[in-house]
Amino acid sequence: MGVVRVGTASWANRRQLASGWYPRSVRTPAGRLAHYASRFDLVEADTGHYAIPAPEITAAWAAATPPGFTFDVKAFGLLTGHPTSLAALPADLRPAGADLTTPLRRGDLPIEAVEELWLRLHQALDPLEDAGRLGAVLLSFPGWLAYGPAARRRVLDTIERCAPRPPAVELRHPSWFEGARAAETLLMLHDAGAALVCVSDVHGLAVTAEPAIVRLEDPAKPEHGAGERDERPDEPRLADWAARLRHLAADADELHLLVDTRNAHRDAERLVELLAERPLRSGLRAV
Repeated sequence: MGVVRVGTASWANRRQLASGWYPRSVRTPAGRLAHYASRFDLVEADTGHYAIPAPEITAAWAAATPPGFTFDVKAFGLLTGHPTSLAALPADLRPAGADLTTPLRRGDLPIEAVEELWLRLHQALDPLEDAGRLGAVLLSFPGWLAYGPAARRRVLDTIERCAPRPPAVELRHPSWFEGARAAETLLMLHDAGAALVCVSDVHGLAVTAEPAIVRLEDPAKPEHGAGERDERPDEPRLADWAARLRHLAADADELHLLVDTRNAHRDAERLVELLAERPLRSGLRAV
């Protein structure tokens, strides 16, 4: 069995801060991260999706966490095809005369600016890697990115830009996993050395590269479909996922579970407990 790390998607977004999980005495960003790291050994740093953090920020993340803690860092959304506000760009890379109210796309920038954004992303990752805290770089592609030759080239080019950091690819459009195309997609990622981010209720579980990554979300409400999520706690569902994770861990040296539910901290804690009932070779600890 491989090492299993459990954490949440972000450690202190608005929903999490409003959940009451953090003690009232923990008020600062550094304090919240330190408290979080006393409970879990993995987190998704999703702030990078909205803007590339300065190296000083990621160095502070490393300083607030103990040895063995891991950050899976989400890449800047513009680099994976998401429209991005002008304010999210570094001031020196903003196109002259750009409309502040119109979202930018990667094609709106000169190639030199895109290259500079990749450079700054890697500079932001350096302190985490130097401290032994960096896990995977999460490449979350837009849900509208359907399978096709141009889309394949985009995904593979983006994977290459991550080198030498380990990439993990999140593909939401169902066309990547329809019928025989699922095997083709998995082979593409395997050959490129990229992990598939296995999203619950979107596609199955598979290991294409290390670390294997699973994103656990609230299930779709049966009466409403995938557009609306069922936020009710579901102990049988968590137990079922613990069993699935044990099975997947047999095929991976390291497995990262990112819990992205409404009650993410508490669901993640419960999964730690369920996994610990049948110990794996991991640093899991009940809280």
